[in-house]
Amino acid sequence: MSLFVVGTPIGNLEDLSFRAVRVLKEADYVLCEDTRVTRNLLAHYEIKTPTISYHQHSGLSRTDQIISWLKAEKSLALVSDAGTPGISDPGAALVELVRKECGEEVLIESVPGPSALAAAISIAGVGCDRFLFLGFLPHKKGRQTMLKQIVASEYPAVVYESKHRVFKLLNELIALQENFQVTICRELTKKFESVYRGSPEKLLAAFEADAVTTKGEFVLIIGKEKKQKTK
Repeated sequence: MSLFVVGTPIGNLEDLSFRAVRVLKEADYVLCEDTRVTRNLLAHYEIKTPTISYHQHSGLSRTDQIISWLKAEKSLALVSDAGTPGISDPGAALVELVRKECGEEVLIESVPGPSALAAAISIAGVGCDRFLFLGFLPHKKGRQTMLKQIVASEYPAVVYESKHRVFKLLNELIALQENFQVTICRELTKKFESVYRGSPEKLLAAFEADAVTTKGEFVLIIGKEKKQKTK
C-alpha cells in the first residue's frame, strides 16, 4: 500500500512527468482539491482513475476513509490543483496523519513535479541560495507579523499572491520605507508568462497603468538592494 504525493502542472499541461502519468493511471484513487480541475488534467492524458475530493475543509469521515483504504492495501495518489502538494496547501496535513496512523505500513513516495516557488526562482535572476518562504500572506491576522519578517530577513522573501491583493502588498511594501527590489513572476508556464522587476513604487505604477498585468497568479521575490561598499 502506498501514498504517492504527485506534482502536477501549474499551468502548462505538458509539464506532467512520465512517472506521474504512470502513477496516476495505476493508483486506485486520486485525492484532489477540486475534482473538476483534476479531471481536466486526467482527461488530457486519458487517465480514468476515480477522483476523490480532499481539501482543507474535508472532515474526519473523509480522512478516516483514506486511512482505511491505505490499510486495505489501496494505492492512492495525492495531487493539488496545481504544483506540488504540501507547499501552501493541505497535503502536508494528510501526509502527517498517514505517518501517525499507519507508520511504516504505508510507503509514502514523492513523485516530483512543478512548483511555482522553484519556477519563479529559476527565472528571476536573483541569488536565492538562501531565502525565506512565506507562502500566501494572511488576509488580516498575522499579516503585519509576516511583513516584519520580510523587513528583518537578510535573505530574499518569497510569497504567493492573488490578483486581488497584489496591489495591497505593493502598497504595504512602499509604506515600510525599505529599499526593496521586487521580482514579480506572473502566470508561470502559461502563454502570457511575465517577469517584472524593480522597486515597489515602480511596479505599482506599471500595474496601475496596465490592467492586463494584474490578471493571473503571482509569485513575488522581495529583497533589499545591496548597498555599495565604500573604499
